[in-house]
Amino acid sequence: MIKFPPYLKKGDTIGITCPAGYMEKEKAQTCIATLQSWGYDVMVGKTLGSNSNNYFSGTDEERLNELQAMLDDKTINAILCGRGGYGVGRIIDQLDFTKFKRNPKWIIGFSDITVLHSHLNSNLKIASLHAPMASAFNNDGFKNEYVLSLQKALIGKKAKYQSPINLLNKTGTASGELVGGNLTLLADLIGTPSDFYTKNKILFIEDIGEYIYNIDRMFYQLKRSGKLDKLAGLIIGGFSDMKDTTRPFGKTVYEVINDIIAEYNYPVCYNFPVSHEKENYALKVGGTYKLIVTNKKVSLTEL
Repeated sequence: MIKFPPYLKKGDTIGITCPAGYMEKEKAQTCIATLQSWGYDVMVGKTLGSNSNNYFSGTDEERLNELQAMLDDKTINAILCGRGGYGVGRIIDQLDFTKFKRNPKWIIGFSDITVLHSHLNSNLKIASLHAPMASAFNNDGFKNEYVLSLQKALIGKKAKYQSPINLLNKTGTASGELVGGNLTLLADLIGTPSDFYTKNKILFIEDIGEYIYNIDRMFYQLKRSGKLDKLAGLIIGGFSDMKDTTRPFGKTVYEVINDIIAEYNYPVCYNFPVSHEKENYALKVGGTYKLIVTNKKVSLTEL
């Protein structure tokens, strides 16, 4: 059984840390102000707007120590990762989840934070939130339904989302535990201690900035490793800023995926609003959902 961290109440504290790529503190100010307007105290870690002079928000040791401290701190009720990028995989094996397992809290983020989501789900059976991060609050983003879906998720409101119809969709109904995240990270996690398990589960996937042939390769990696065999359902999110080679691959990303999963009979929906763009609903990794795909509508409802 998946354990759910306590939902938040006014006066609770959200810690903000950057366990992967660097983020300027100014880009998180709207997020901080919004979280405070929601009734939460905010504790900002030193990795946000640090004095790092390279890609990362700090050394491996600095990022590890700050995340570890927030995991262990009983006064922090949730941890919002400022941004993703790359870096969690460098520190995940050094994290000690002993105290966190006794007093779990919501871990929030997407992209590189997929590593944390998968690790928590597979090893600790603790739910987490694949959801917008700090920059999503900027440019009036704090008003949109996707950021507000995070607010609702944090207080325990059950999600019910709609998705546009796509001609490639496979109709059907599925219920199961939800797992997934960024395709690149999921492929990288196969065979590691943070590997994810998909039997009888609903898998969701999104990505950004990849060559189309990379998507083809990574989906074959999922297929060959058995990740696609016994799914309850499959949710294909946004694949933004895709690139093609000089000699074209010859198919769109969705066509690539559709060909690879053609033999499976479970429901599949394409272009679901989970992505690196504005359209990024909060999803509880480890939560139980019902996916309905018909010719007239697509819905994902938390049970």
